[in-house]
Amino acid sequence: MRRLILLLACLSLAACGGYRKAEREIGRSARAGVPVAGTAAAQVMRLATGPISRACVGSDRKARSQERCGCIQAVANDTLSPADQRLAVSFYTDPHRAQEIRQSDNPGHERFWQTYKDYARTAAAVCG
Repeated sequence: MRRLILLLACLSLAACGGYRKAEREIGRSARAGVPVAGTAAAQVMRLATGPISRACVGSDRKARSQERCGCIQAVANDTLSPADQRLAVSFYTDPHRAQEIRQSDNPGHERFWQTYKDYARTAAAVCG
């Protein structure tokens, strides 16, 4: 009887595609630690470390915490390139730099700013 139950459980798991299928359906967000609403991943958040989380923790912002900064880094890992992350880190030490980039006529800065706005919107929604 135990073997039959085990066999049925294995067949059920194989029929639905298991973990890999769920990971493909959820997309990169689950691997990066960014929760997707309506999924099991939305209830578990993996916190990341990197340049943005270090700058965030070292900043003087009142709402900073290891958890929030790690969440923000996880979103950055999913949405910003390493070069974009380095530029975003500069905003922590020089907030005026963000204004300069936003107002720049440089096409590269314009592309970065659109990506950065999407990142900021996602981080605000996911990390609070």
